[in-house]
Amino acid sequence: MHKLSISDLHILLVEPSDTQSKIIKTLLLAENVQTVDVVQNVEQAKASIRAHGADMVVSTMYLADGNGLDILRFIKDDDANASIPFMLVSSENSISKLDEFKQAGVAAILPKPFEPIHLSRGLNASLQLINTDEIDLNYFDAQDVRVLLVDDSRLARNHIRRVLEGMGLSKVMEAENGAHALTLLKDNEFDLVITDYNMPEMDGRELSEFIRFNPATTHIPIIMVTSESSSSPHMANIQQTGVNALCDKPFESDEVKAMLVRLLDSDL
Repeated sequence: MHKLSISDLHILLVEPSDTQSKIIKTLLLAENVQTVDVVQNVEQAKASIRAHGADMVVSTMYLADGNGLDILRFIKDDDANASIPFMLVSSENSISKLDEFKQAGVAAILPKPFEPIHLSRGLNASLQLINTDEIDLNYFDAQDVRVLLVDDSRLARNHIRRVLEGMGLSKVMEAENGAHALTLLKDNEFDLVITDYNMPEMDGRELSEFIRFNPATTHIPIIMVTSESSSSPHMANIQQTGVNALCDKPFESDEVKAMLVRLLDSDL
């Protein structure tokens, strides 16, 4: 299968400001992107994706007829386009507003204005999602790894599942919170648990403590996926619950792959 390079990317840029769109397009061209289509609002973006698709969407947050989240959700809710990486470019610094994008499966978030290094990292993170390879494990066949994926956001679960499936991990069961996960743990065997931190009923910390201190599940590696800063008070103590690895939202495919190799190919 041919792998895309940056020069192969067909990017849809959603930006209402002519000045800003020219600046961003110039920076994309400087990164060797060859094809950039520009639209100005949500409806134009949806129409363009329906008509022509895209390898990647780059969008500002605020638009005349909605916001970037409307476009991201449109992409993720459409099976035909759900794998299109979405990059947000925004000066927004509200944690709650940015968290909505992280939960929905954004590939990268760039500040506005951004430096070329920010754009380069975002493009490479998106390429990692597009150009996935089956993970090579010594002790497992990737297709036999049984994963329990726990997240209260359906869009986030869909995004993580697609990343895992791109690596060859196809045996994935989903739970919408820790309480639901417990019922699945009682009736099924798993080789790996990937869980969100913030969830209703039972959060990721409580679920991790149960897994680690239950003799039947104590051996299962746990990856905690969170949109919180690793320096936050919650995260500072989370590894004391027995979590094996912390992974940020949005996460890079190569980072997740390295974690899986370390956790599944080592004696925990």
